[in-house]
Formats: sequence, structure tokens, C-alpha cells
Amino acid sequence: MNKKAGIISALAIIIVGLAACLGLVLNKTSKNSMISQAKVSQKNKTIKKIKIGLPTIFIHGYGSSYHAEEHMVNAAVAAGVTNFKNVIRADVASSGQVKLIGDFSKDVENPIVEVNLEQGYGDAQDVRNVLEALQNKYNFKEVNLVGHSYGNLMVANYINDNYQIKTLPTINKVVSIAGHYNGWLGEEAASTSSIKNKKTGEPEKFSSSFKQLLRLRQHYPKQIRVLNMYGDLEDGSKSDGSVAVSSAQSYKYLINGRAKSYQEIEFTGKSAQHSRLHRNSQVDKALIEFLWNK
Repeated sequence: MNKKAGIISALAIIIVGLAACLGLVLNKTSKNSMISQAKVSQKNKTIKKIKIGLPTIFIHGYGSSYHAEEHMVNAAVAAGVTNFKNVIRADVASSGQVKLIGDFSKDVENPIVEVNLEQGYGDAQDVRNVLEALQNKYNFKEVNLVGHSYGNLMVANYINDNYQIKTLPTINKVVSIAGHYNGWLGEEAASTSSIKNKKTGEPEKFSSSFKQLLRLRQHYPKQIRVLNMYGDLEDGSKSDGSVAVSSAQSYKYLINGRAKSYQEIEFTGKSAQHSRLHRNSQVDKALIEFLWNK
């Protein structure tokens, strides 16, 4: 090989090397650009949530399912509160993972969510998980919470654990149906403890679950309007067969006059039995009027 040929060969190698380096740089730039665009796209996706009105979330009792909420929801639809297209379900797995079944349309005024606890029960974290799953998809600022039986303890403990977290939606109204705040009938002596101060709702004795909720007396959110509904079979038990009237009434003591408003409604007779309260037409009527003024 002569000297001239050697120089040309060397230059060729250098050019090929530079081209390869340039290709790597361009490829890296292209990938960075794609990553950047993906981040922007993701950010835009987060911003462009579907705007909805104030959702109402129904939470069933222990060992039950969303079917326990259907009678009340159907009554709301029949009253013209919303339509079935704007009723979705939130399935909550035992792991806490939430799957939303159905979609809300844009600007729907009174969306409804039926919570379905797949293992038949849940806790305060499950309530939060449902709210955050909804927040990830929809744009809303306030929420109503409706609980039956054990679902009420989930709501109360959720408030107890998360009242300081500003990123979660503000609670507008709470409806409590057959809430056993001072214990389940027969669970503890406190569960049938009479209310010694009707003005404050303070019971004679405190159950273990009631003691855990006492912190609500200091930080129950002042904007919440509360409707507390419970039953008396009028068979001498002073209960709905599962929850003593006094246990349900003890909720008043927990909110300590902090709630924006508080009212109680007692239902009587056979239709006031614990599991019948969530399919009682009079309960439906009171709930619909309280939540939606219908």
C-alpha cells in the first residue's frame, strides 16, 4: 500500500467512526425527545381529566356487596337525581386495588359510585383508595359519603385518619344508616349503654371501637352536614335487631357539635330491621331529600 492509499484508508475509518458517533448522538437525542414528549403527554393526560359534578359514594356493610346499595340508588334514579348511565361501580380487591366499572359522562351533575368490597369488608384505607382512583380519572372537588352498618365505621375512620390531607376531596355530606359506633349488639356491654346526655349524645359507657373514634371530637371537619338514620323494631330490644338505638345515636357525641348540621331520624317497625333499612322506601325518601333536595 502506498502512502496516499494509506491516508485515504485512515480518513475513511475516521469518517465511518464519526458517522457512527453522530448516529448514536442523534439516536440518543431522538430517544430523549420521545421521552420528553411522553412526559408532556402524560402530564397533559393528567390535566385533562373528565370534569364531573359532586359524586355520592355508597359503602355497604360487613359481609355484603354493592347489591345492598342498589335499592337506594334505584330510588335516586327514579326521583330524577341522575340516570343509570351515570352510576358506576368501584370494585375493591382484598389488596386494596380499585377497579372502576363504567364511565361518567362529562359535566354529569349527580354521579353515583357503588362501592363493592370483594372480600365483603374493608377499612378506612379502602375508602381513600376509592377516592384516589376517582381523582385519577375525574376532576371534582367535593364528595358525599353514604354508609350502611359497618360501612359507617369505614367512613368515620377514614375521616379520623385523613382529615388533614388537603389533596383529598372535601366531604360535603355524610349519611349514616344503622351505624354501630358504640358497638354491635351483644359485642360489649357498651353496645346497649344508654345515652346519659341527650344534648351531647354521650353514652354511659364507651366501647373499644368508640374510644378509637374519640379524636373526631377535636377534628371532625366543620363543613360536613350529617344525617343519622337508625331503626327500632319496637319489640322491646330498643334496636334494629343488630344495632342498639343508643349505639347509633352515640355518633352525635363523636362529632361534638363540630358538624355544620346534624339531624337524626328514627324508623320503627319491621321495616326498620337492620338489613331492611337499606331497602326501606322511607329511608330512600329521607336520603334523597337530604343529599339532592329532591
